[in-house]
This record gives sequence, C-alpha cells and structure tokens, in this order.
Amino acid sequence: MSTPSFLEKDTFLLGTFTSNCSSGMTITTVPERWDASWAKNLKLARLLDDAGIDFMLPVARWVGNGGETNFHGSVLETITWATGLLAQTENLFVFATVHTAMSHPIVVAKQLATIDHISDSRIGLNIVAGWNKPEYEAFGLDLPDDHETRYAYAQEWFDVIRALWERDGRFDWEGKYFHLKNVHGDPKPQRPLPIFNAAGSQIGREFAVRNADFLFTSALDLSRSKDENAALKEQAAQAGRSVDVLTFSHVICRPTEKEAQDWLQYTARDNVDREALDNTVRLQIAHAESFPHDLLEQLRDSFAIGHGGFQLVGTPEQVADGITALHEAGFGGTTLSFVDYVEEFPYFRDNVLPILEERGIRRPAAVAVAG
Repeated sequence: MSTPSFLEKDTFLLGTFTSNCSSGMTITTVPERWDASWAKNLKLARLLDDAGIDFMLPVARWVGNGGETNFHGSVLETITWATGLLAQTENLFVFATVHTAMSHPIVVAKQLATIDHISDSRIGLNIVAGWNKPEYEAFGLDLPDDHETRYAYAQEWFDVIRALWERDGRFDWEGKYFHLKNVHGDPKPQRPLPIFNAAGSQIGREFAVRNADFLFTSALDLSRSKDENAALKEQAAQAGRSVDVLTFSHVICRPTEKEAQDWLQYTARDNVDREALDNTVRLQIAHAESFPHDLLEQLRDSFAIGHGGFQLVGTPEQVADGITALHEAGFGGTTLSFVDYVEEFPYFRDNVLPILEERGIRRPAAVAVAG
C-alpha cells in the first residue's frame, strides 16, 4: 500500500531540522553536541519513522562557520543523505535541500524523479535561492547583490525542473539563464513532490506563493505571525494556490523546568562557540533576509540556543503548550531540533506526543499488526 501524499496530511506537521549538519542547530562546544554521522542520522530516521513523525529536513552547507567547532563544517550532502534514509524507512518523508546556483536543474530533476521511484514518492524539495557569500566564493561564483536577481534565477531554475517533470517528449528551452537543446525528463515523478521554500523578504514570499506548498519562516512574535500567516494564505488563495506555513523550533524537554533551563545554560550560554556565533549572525546580517535585521543582535542568545528558532524549553506540558501556541498562530507545523537528536527525541516522543494527541493536534502513529 503506497504512503499517503505529504500534501494530503491533515495533522499539525512535525519534522526534524538540520540533523545532517555537525552541531545541528546549537552553536555549542559541549562534547554532547550533535556529530551528524551517518550512523546517528540513520538511527534518528528509524526512531522518527516508528514514532509517526512526518519528515526530516536538512540544511545544504558547503563552508563551515568557523570557530572552535567549525559550526556546520561537517555536512552530509542532502540528496545523497535523503536517498539513503528513504531506502531504510517506510513512511517518513525526507526533503532534499538544493541551492539553485550550485546545481543544474536537469540533474536535479533526474535525481529527484529517481528518488521518487525508489521511495514510493516520499521525497520533497526545499529550494534555496542563495544568500551565503562564502559558499558562492567556494564555487567560484559571484553572489548577486539584489534579491530580485537571485529569485529570478531560482524561478527559471524551477520552471525548467517542472517542465522536465510535466512535458512529454523533447523540447528546447530559451530563457534568460538557461539555454537548453533537445532535453527531456524520463522517468517522471509518480506524483507531485511537496515543495518547501524558506523566505523572510517580500520577494521571497512572493516566490513561495508562486511555487511552494509550504513557506518556511521564523516565529519571533506569535501575535505578528498569526496576522502574517493569515495574509500569506489569503495571498496564495487569490493566486489560486494553497500554501501552508511552517516554522522551526528548538526543544529542551525535561521532567522539571529547572532541568531544562540548566541544560540550556550549559549548552548555549556557558559553552557557546562565540566565534562561530559571531560569524553566523554576521552572515545573516550581510546577505540573508530570513530575520529582521534590527532584531538580529537581540537574537544572539536565541541563535546560540537553536539558530533563532522558536524555543520549546521546559516540562512536557510546557513544550506541548508551545506547540499548541504555534498551531493557534496559524502554523501548519514545525521542525524540531535537539542538542543530541537521538538521545533527546525519545523523551519527547514518550511524553510530549501523547499530550498533543489528547489535544487533537496529532494522531497516534499507526500500530503495525504482526502477521
């Protein structure tokens, strides 16, 4: 029996974020920090699959952020990573995060269509229009100064991919950025891939409304998020599309609030990798618009804890309350990160998921029946 489409899910979505990168989302020097090995990622994927978690979302990185830990310096490439995880799981969806400037659309279209067939259509695409100047320089590329150029390139890049997935036979493509002769895409995906796009700027949100099924954005102020989420969904509806909004969260869940706060203090304050934190915030200010720049300096502490994500810190009931608040603010789901995903997720699974199920936000994972 085939896995239901990701686009048909009608529950508050939960996934993990950045487990393919060293240190995950926490800019810390503690020895317990995430090492992003393949063995750890595979163990996590199997835990998530068994628990009924919906998806895993990676970050594509090519250059680390320096510091004592070289934050995000060790990274499993996302298309290869997704293929391996999908071959070892049954229901979990896994996304590939792809930088449009670094990957040719003909190659990406073929890769993802192949993974679609391998995985019973459990692959998704997270499109990154580009912002990290050191990574462009590593590839010998120039980062366009304006968002308009980056998103115009990303639009044509994705238009080529869709054409390869949707058109029969061979065709030519004569655009501004791509000049293709006699191309075709075979095999094609068996059903539409779910598309993610992270955007904070207005032009980025317009790109998401045109192309994505899910806009991925920060949740800094839930009262503001509620209005923004409603406006974005209305904007998409007026364009004849359905776009949901997801955010990202960092989880520190313990039996008592003091234990949770002590872990936060130990990992993200007493042992923060300050050079890596400085470099990370500086890069966001210089080239990205994922966060309001006037708030970034105020968010330094939050960046150390979970890269600016919504903080779910406390007892299981408090963490469940935070997720409920995201749901009430109009988010369709959130990713989760932990200092050590494999060590900490089981406590979240056993103590937070049942509360969310009682509240009707989540449903229990399907129970396998022997025989």
